Amino acid sequence: VRDVATSQSRGSRGDGESHRQWKEKVLEILAEIQAPLSLLMLRLCNWALLKLLNHLFFSVQLHQGQLEMVLKAARMPDVPLVFLSTHKSQLDGLLLSFLLFSQGLGVPRVTVGSQLCSPRLRALLSRLGGIFLPSRMEQMPSDWDEELPGAVLATYIEEVLRSRQPLVIFLGEPSVTQCLSAPAREWLALVYQAMRDGTVRDVVLVPVGIAYDVAP
Repeated sequence: VRDVATSQSRGSRGDGESHRQWKEKVLEILAEIQAPLSLLMLRLCNWALLKLLNHLFFSVQLHQGQLEMVLKAARMPDVPLVFLSTHKSQLDGLLLSFLLFSQGLGVPRVTVGSQLCSPRLRALLSRLGGIFLPSRMEQMPSDWDEELPGAVLATYIEEVLRSRQPLVIFLGEPSVTQCLSAPAREWLALVYQAMRDGTVRDVVLVPVGIAYDVAP
């Protein structure tokens, strides 16, 4: 991040002023990506989600075989978990986060598409573990790796993996089936880059999914 910021600020006057300006930019980009988790909001939303599920569905069934596979993968020492999931409904992120949290796997960081998110919803989802692509990367996905937003996001994903926070990546969009979305390609490329650069020596990819008799 420092290398990219320094290259962008060459020729500017005043090293101290330049340092302060790019540090502010880095913090702004980081705030677009994520926010600190709120345990109070997590508990309230878990309670509200249980109420919502009881009103929406007759039952919610958890596949015991898949759960055992996930728990077995979580016991591997010093290896971060990356969950890969299809996207059937806008509820998928909340459901997967709730299920993983309830099984003692911690609060996962869940990739969220921001196309349909209002600023208030984005702020709420960030507090619950949602992470977003920076706005400039969503507008210019082709050359992001040479820009400051790409460097900040790559470093953030490295820290998520290094600290062994579970990461959930949705491979598509709810309205599109059998197609890897552009944001999913970006997230997967960041995980691959972290391994290629030696930030983490290995990653466990765990397929998970939610099926609905009738998607809400």
